[in-house]
Amino acid sequence: MNPLTSVAGPQDLTALKLRATQDPKAAVREAAKQAESLFMQQLLKSMRESAMLDGSLENQGSQLGRDLLDTQWATQLSGRPGGLGDAIARQLEKQMGSVLRTPQATQPTASGTSATPTEVGAVRQAKVPQQAAAFVQEHRAAAQAVSQRSGIPADFMLAQAAHETGWGRKDIRMADGSPSNNLFGIKAGPGWTGPVARITTTEYVDGQPRKQVQTFRAYASAADSFADYARLMTTSPRYAGVVAAGHDAQRFAQGLQQAGYATDPAYADKLGRVINTTLRVARSLAA
Repeated sequence: MNPLTSVAGPQDLTALKLRATQDPKAAVREAAKQAESLFMQQLLKSMRESAMLDGSLENQGSQLGRDLLDTQWATQLSGRPGGLGDAIARQLEKQMGSVLRTPQATQPTASGTSATPTEVGAVRQAKVPQQAAAFVQEHRAAAQAVSQRSGIPADFMLAQAAHETGWGRKDIRMADGSPSNNLFGIKAGPGWTGPVARITTTEYVDGQPRKQVQTFRAYASAADSFADYARLMTTSPRYAGVVAAGHDAQRFAQGLQQAGYATDPAYADKLGRVINTTLRVARSLAA
């Protein structure tokens, strides 16, 4: 800020914004100092006006000289240890705590140019989770094969399998610890004659979570799980709305919840978020 002005100009504000991306702590201190300086200017102005009861001796030149002098005094008095600026800086640092903890050194981007930590953080957030990418890569071929036969979008099936298994981290295990390959949490009803896995799971009764022991289907492979899921969706009238949803992710997720696929009252919302992540993963892998 120009010491002879009382308000920051566009160039000063631009410089302060640039400094905030490079060194947030220094920018906070500078902003606090400027705020303190403005406060001191107003304080000096009020003191002078209250002391000058008769303004008959005032003219444009003397008023300008007085204002410039007040600005210089305010600038010199601001930024001292223990002053108002320190209190303002502490308050700003509390409000910007997460930003101020970010390392401030610039880092190279893929294009070879330098990026600020804020930009680097945004790029990292845009990247897909490694676990999600690994899950999609592992099961994409099976999902696509089943999708061609059933018409259910492969990405939607991948997303539901990801949601049911926590991206493969919480798969259903057999009694001996081997995988059941049940990626969709399909329970073993009276008509199921294949192998089963019995585990304790969370079910919602009257909207409240309850721990229950349930029996689930087990498959020889993950591909068999995709095939059985598609067979259930396409042959049961209960899930006709799910298949009819086509490529509408919201209708697909809501159709599953309305059909009672899961007892979790927030199942559609949770699945919708996983579908969005899966679509983002698929795009990144195809790029």
